Amino acid sequence: RDAIDRKEKRSETFKTAVHGLETGTPALKTEELGRRAPQWVRDNLVTMCMRCKEPFNAIMRRRHHCRACGYVVCARCSDYKAELQYDGNRLNRVCQECYVFLTGHVVLEDREGKPKGILEKGAAEVSGRSLLCSSLQLLDKNGKGGTRGWFVIPQDDPLVLYIYAAPQDVRAHTSIPLLGYQVRDLPQGDSRHLFQLVQSRQVYTFVADTEELKRRWMRAMARSAAGITYAEGGEDADS
Repeated sequence: RDAIDRKEKRSETFKTAVHGLETGTPALKTEELGRRAPQWVRDNLVTMCMRCKEPFNAIMRRRHHCRACGYVVCARCSDYKAELQYDGNRLNRVCQECYVFLTGHVVLEDREGKPKGILEKGAAEVSGRSLLCSSLQLLDKNGKGGTRGWFVIPQDDPLVLYIYAAPQDVRAHTSIPLLGYQVRDLPQGDSRHLFQLVQSRQVYTFVADTEELKRRWMRAMARSAAGITYAEGGEDADS
């Protein structure tokens, strides 16, 4: 019964998997896993394993693709093999979730059921139903350097700005509660489209790629800061 429950839960997970933004990568339907070759998520769109969420760094630098779902995963999470119908039923490297789904075997170190933290929202998933999402640059305090990332205001959590290192990451790097902030326009400097979030002594300075995108973000953040939680007409997800 436990094995059946686990397989059913994973079936629902795959059924609700979303297409990758900026990649043109459609998610496979549950019944297609192993039967049709997936389109791989590009390496440069993730900074962490899409299963266990461990970052890829100097120590954990090996990236692998699950041959069933196409996710980018670490060596530990791809240390499984399953027969794939589209490859003549030969054994292929797959992630743990696909291994369990395709074989029905239970993996003892399975972590399903662990409560998700506030940052454990997949970038592609929340971007697919967001008020606004796009790449931005967040400058450091001296305004000379900064971090470029993928920024999202989800429809189901419209008072919070989630910041991802890449648009396919499965965990946000950080988040900023927007309620109560003031949105401040800044003069264009060095051809950069600048604006700020300000509350007391806390200041965040952002750089948008275009003036139009800057205006959209200012409008979306101002609405969230004022506690407006419904989508504005025509202000749906921006990819």
